[in-house]
Formats: sequence, C-alpha cells, structure tokens
Amino acid sequence: MKLCDLTQFYSPLSGGVKRYVHEKINYIQNAAPGDEHILIVPDAKTGVASAKQSRVYSIHSPLLSQTSRYRALINLRAVEEVFERERPDIIEVGDPYQTAWKAVASGRALRIPVVGFYHSHFPEAYLRSASKFLGRTASEAVMDYAQRYVRNLYNRFEATLVPSHELTRVLSGWGVRNVHAVDLGVNTDVFHPDAADRLEMRHSLGIPHGKTLLLYVGRLAVEKNVQTLFAAFEQLTKRAPDRFHLLVIGDGPHRDGIRRLQELSASVTWRSYCQDSAELARYYRAADLFVHPGVQETFGLVALESQACGTPVVGISGSYMDRIIFHDQGSWARENNPAALAEAIERVTADDLAAAGQAASVRAAQSHAWPRVFERLFCIYREVCANYRRA
Repeated sequence: MKLCDLTQFYSPLSGGVKRYVHEKINYIQNAAPGDEHILIVPDAKTGVASAKQSRVYSIHSPLLSQTSRYRALINLRAVEEVFERERPDIIEVGDPYQTAWKAVASGRALRIPVVGFYHSHFPEAYLRSASKFLGRTASEAVMDYAQRYVRNLYNRFEATLVPSHELTRVLSGWGVRNVHAVDLGVNTDVFHPDAADRLEMRHSLGIPHGKTLLLYVGRLAVEKNVQTLFAAFEQLTKRAPDRFHLLVIGDGPHRDGIRRLQELSASVTWRSYCQDSAELARYYRAADLFVHPGVQETFGLVALESQACGTPVVGISGSYMDRIIFHDQGSWARENNPAALAEAIERVTADDLAAAGQAASVRAAQSHAWPRVFERLFCIYREVCANYRRA
C-alpha cells in the first residue's frame, strides 16, 4: 500500500501533527516492509527528499507566522502534480482548509480514496472564543456555519479519523458519517523514565533541590488557554514565592505573557522551541508536574508524552484529553480560571508525584506505543481501500 499524507499543520519547529506523520514514516520503514509513504507539506522551498520507502515533497508556500513557522499551502497545482506522479492507494488530509478540498477533487478524478484526520476541533478552539465578542445571536450563527462547513467537507471523505471517542459522538451529532476514533501514540524508545537523566537536567536548568518544577509545552496561543496558566502561576508565586519554578517551551502570540512573568519572578524559564524529541523527553523527565491548561484539545499528545516519561499531569477537567490521563484526576481544576488551576496545582503537588508518574508511564507505554496505534490505523486504511474498490 502506498499512503500519502497531506497537511498544512506542519512546522520545522515541530508540533503534534508533524510528530504523528514522522512516526508513521518510522513505522513503515521499520515494521511495514511492503508499504510506501508520501508526505506533502508547505516549506520555504520546493523540493523532494527521498529515503527508504518514503518521499517528502516540500512545496514553496508563504509564511503565516514568524514564530510558529506555519505556512499556507496555496500552490494546489503542485499538490495535484504529486498525486498524479505518485498515484497513491489512499490519501490522508490533515487540515480542513483548501488542501482538503483539493485532495477530495483530485481523489475523485484519479479514483483514489481520501480520508480526513480531524486533528483540530477548530469550531470550538477558534470560532467560539472569537464569537463571544459578537453577542449570542451572532455566536450561534457562527457556530451553525462552522458545523455545516465541517459536515459538508468531511462527508466528502471516505472516512473521518478523530483522536477521541467523545469527538466521534460530537461529529456524528453534527451529521458527519463514517467517523472512526483513532488514538495517537508515543515513541516509548524516546519518551520513558530515566532517573539519572532527570537529575542531570534539573541541575543544568538550575532548579534547587526541593523546588517543584512545573512544565508547559505547546503554542503560546489563546486556543491553548495559556493566559490562564500564566495568571495561575502569578498567584502561586505570591502565595509561595520559593516553592515553584515554571518552565515553558513554546512560542506564539502570547509570548508577552511569559515575558511579563519573567519580569515578575526569577522562577520562570522560557525556551521558545525544542525541535529534538530526545531533548524534549529530558525536559519532561526533569519536571515534577506537567501543567496542561487547554480545554479544547482533541487528544493531548504532550500530556501523553509527559506521562510516558514518568511525569504526571494537572489541568482542567472536562476536555477530550481526560481519557488519556493514567492517574487520579480528583484534584484537577473544575473551573477554567486561574484561581482554580492554581489551587489544583497546589493540591496535586501535595501527593506522591513520583509514584503517580511511574504508574502512568507503564500504562501509557502499554496502550499507546506507536506500533500498536498504527496497526489499528492501517487496518482502517485497508478497509477503506477495499470498500472503495468494491464501490
């Protein structure tokens, strides 16, 4: 089987979708000798990089953000040329924009089945937060339009893949047909506990013995709810100035918030990005507690990676991420506000974090190692291809 992934959610500074497609390439190269993989992504230059059983096509695309390095793939003719040259058996689209519509049209013309991966629940993550300034009637109209857009686009795919069973119910309720829940995974060769590495990394970060290191990894953007995290940490430093240290890895529109925190407290460290997975795993291990303030995550890959490294997670209850937390969530925040998150952090850090993290790492590895995830996913691909041929 020759599989083609097409996505605009791809940045040289990493991200969950990038890790997903590159782990898929690794799986094909190491565990699926009869398969091939094609990846089409936006980039600063047009070109192709070939490796064992895989080719990555980069298409020159304008930059959307200097910080995240995401680009808009607008040269759809170039996308079509790759489809025509490669003639894959199945195409997977990783975003809901113009590339998705192009893949649907090209798939129909070339008689190739196309599936969509619903990586981002964008009606909730973007439109609802914007619509709060428009009033109730306009907000309802915006959300109704978003639901109709999702239904219209994703019903053109042979199947829609979503990273959450709860999200399956949401999209099905919106009228999207043939939805499949597909878990994301974790590379257990990279993300695993290592006590010696943990101590070495804490020393290099200058974290004193006995101080609780909190970690956040992700974009500094409104949809990630980082403003709540920053305000919560400000409250914590006022109540207990020497108890916590916050390490933030990521960049985005809310970088001014982390700069302000650094002005207020010396107990804040900021790394704008971390491209290397092995280095990222060292940061996870160094932390005592991973703080995930997001309430609109479709899966929560960073939370899974943190637990795989033996570091437990605290956040705000009620998101699609709850199902991949492998330790007790009884102390998590019940409301989405800084005071509730700050109190949750204090409650969780009073528990045995090391024991909770160790138990979570075992469960994460058992249920979410990438080979297990891709075995299930490739069964869906083959079923889609077989049904398409019969139809």
